[in-house]
Amino acid sequence: MRIFDPHIHMTSRTTDDYERMAAAGVRALVEPAFWLGQPRTSAGSFTDYFDSLTGWEPFRAGQFGIRHHCAIALNPKEANDPRCREVLGVLPRYLARDGVVAVGEVGYDSMSPEEDEVFAAQLEMAVEHGLPVLVHTPHRDKQRGTRRTLDVLKESGIEPGRVVIDHLNEVTVGLVADSGCWMGFSIYPDTKMSPDRMAAVLREYGPDRMLVNSAADWGRSDPLLTRATGQAMLAAAFTDDDVDRVLWRNPVEFYGQSGRLEITPAASGADEPASAFAGNSIARGGS
Repeated sequence: MRIFDPHIHMTSRTTDDYERMAAAGVRALVEPAFWLGQPRTSAGSFTDYFDSLTGWEPFRAGQFGIRHHCAIALNPKEANDPRCREVLGVLPRYLARDGVVAVGEVGYDSMSPEEDEVFAAQLEMAVEHGLPVLVHTPHRDKQRGTRRTLDVLKESGIEPGRVVIDHLNEVTVGLVADSGCWMGFSIYPDTKMSPDRMAAVLREYGPDRMLVNSAADWGRSDPLLTRATGQAMLAAAFTDDDVDRVLWRNPVEFYGQSGRLEITPAASGADEPASAFAGNSIARGGS
């Protein structure tokens, strides 16, 4: 089983996690920029973080044969802090870097006017840089937040197929299914979605435009729940091809729109044969 985790926060994880993920079949991932759990008070703290996402983390992942890509943005929670707004002026130079395959996470936390403004500004940047967008839906009042997200996306004029709306569940997936946007689901031990619930959603809605991620961070989470979802799919009578489509080919297709995705064995001591990646190398573009 080959796995591309399209949303995982490896900055919060140990090197042992990379080793476990590689052994479980994870061969590529995207790490979106997010709130680190403590407020940042200046733009400089963001640039240090972005430098780590584009430099240090790819090195760490590469030691285990995992291709690391990232998404860069001012996250919704910190969009409310005026001390962080300067970051919007810094983003363009990072969005031009190789390995940056999307703008994200953007969207809503508390659905404030400040979040509206920052969300719209970053959607414009995504269009300017030709990058897909990863949208965070709020933890509270998720249904209203998802509807509001869809309205903002429609107003922005961005192509729906270049957007994934993440952290969906059984209540919100129907809102997104007919929008043309991609549908993202985070699999967690206690909250969000479970592997069995995800298999049921896939049974109802099919595998088209579906992205399954672990979103593993500094909270209680598990970077191997992508594999557990694949196993739940097989137990629910999905085929190996269905699993490969959801866990590998779909994220490759979505993030491949950036022109910067590189799915080849990372330089490392990993023993994964190059043939396992055959047909999945996407030419790098950008600057």
